[in-house]
Order: sequence, then C-alpha cells, then structure tokens
Amino acid sequence: VQLVESGGGLVQPGGSLRLSCAASGFTFSSFAMRWYRQAPGEERELVADINSGGISTYVPNSMKGRFTISRDNAKNTVYLQTNSLQPEDTAVYSCHARRDSIEFWGQGTQVTVSS
Repeated sequence: VQLVESGGGLVQPGGSLRLSCAASGFTFSSFAMRWYRQAPGEERELVADINSGGISTYVPNSMKGRFTISRDNAKNTVYLQTNSLQPEDTAVYSCHARRDSIEFWGQGTQVTVSS
C-alpha cells in the first residue's frame, strides 16, 4: 500500500498550489480520503474530506473558499487545490485513506508560504 503526495513547495503569499496524492495497493475507489496538515509545534489539523464516490466533500470553515478537494478514481488520485495561501498555511500536508477501521497514511509534502 502506498500513498504518495506531490505538488508541495515554496509559494509567495496569495499564491496557489495543487497537491496530489497517488494511491496504490488497495481499492482506492472504496475508500474515503482526507487531507491533513501539521505545522511545527502544532497538532495535526483536518483540511478536507471527500467520500469514496467523490460526491460529498467537507472543508472546515476556516479554509472554505480557499481549499478544494477532488478525486479521480480512474487515476487513483486525490487532489487538494489550495488558493490564496498565507504564511499560516505553511505545514506538511498529508493524505489519508479510510474505510471502516482500515486506514493508510502518506508521508506528506511540505508547503511553505513565504515572500
């Protein structure tokens, strides 16, 4: 089982990044997917959630309007579009797969927002 994130990097305030998480080794289309982030010294924070079929999504109010989650089950990939990034969005962003009591984590991709 693998979850491999990509698309992170250094971006200026106000910029955008599209993060990707490629899944393999399990039936991706039957798992709900989430993005989390964790900044240094902070607790891990839920960023976005999408159900297995990609119909239902959730983004916390603090990020709504800036972050969008989507998935392509044909490509076994989940995406996180991040817009209007600010320095406080700096963190390691990780994807997470879950179905019932089964869950998998990716290693994460660093997003740094700085001028």
